[in-house]
Amino acid sequence: MSGEYAERASTVPGAVVWTRTVAGAGGSRPVLPDGCMDLIWSEGRLFVAGPDTRAHTAAAGPGRRFAGIRFAPGAAPAYLGVPAHDLRDARVDLGDLWPAAAARRLTERIDAAADPAAGLERAAARLAAAAGPPDPLLTEVVAALDAGRGVAAAAAAVGLGPRALHRRALAAFGYGPKTLARVLRLRRALALARAGVPFAETAARAGYTDQAHLARDVRALTGTTLGGLV
Repeated sequence: MSGEYAERASTVPGAVVWTRTVAGAGGSRPVLPDGCMDLIWSEGRLFVAGPDTRAHTAAAGPGRRFAGIRFAPGAAPAYLGVPAHDLRDARVDLGDLWPAAAARRLTERIDAAADPAAGLERAAARLAAAAGPPDPLLTEVVAALDAGRGVAAAAAAVGLGPRALHRRALAAFGYGPKTLARVLRLRRALALARAGVPFAETAARAGYTDQAHLARDVRALTGTTLGGLV
């Protein structure tokens, strides 16, 4: 999907606000797994992008405008009032998750805003304030996994057993901690490769056994190669 894309840090802790305008003849682009959930506005529609376990193909027509807020891993379920595993690998209208009147009012408010992205961010900030901060134990787990620590070590660091962590991870992230660790490792590898780090070094620094392991995991999660993504 060609066109203009921009993002910035949000006033909602750990979140990112992004905008996209589709250009040309429209088309599609892969949205890669990142451990996050997004609340997305697109001209009369509000929907939630659930946590992905594989690349999702997003298609749109020319001139279509989007604004989104990408929440930190584990934060969105408390803000939106729905467990993440109910939305895994899905795109769901907000009206299917909330009372229809409440979803309609919010959609109309953002439609009417001079800057839909800012309107969406204000709405997200109100949701975050009402919900309170994300579970600090799970925030620690995300940080440990993103630093390359194993699932058992991450669970032990916060005083949770593997089964307890798995249950809480399903509700917060949409999948178990092993899948979250793979997704976060993919994100680290992409950042390194896009910065020009050779693929063999990328594999080592991101936490893969070797470059072949990196190639297999990228293919499994995204359906393409690391070189193609870069």
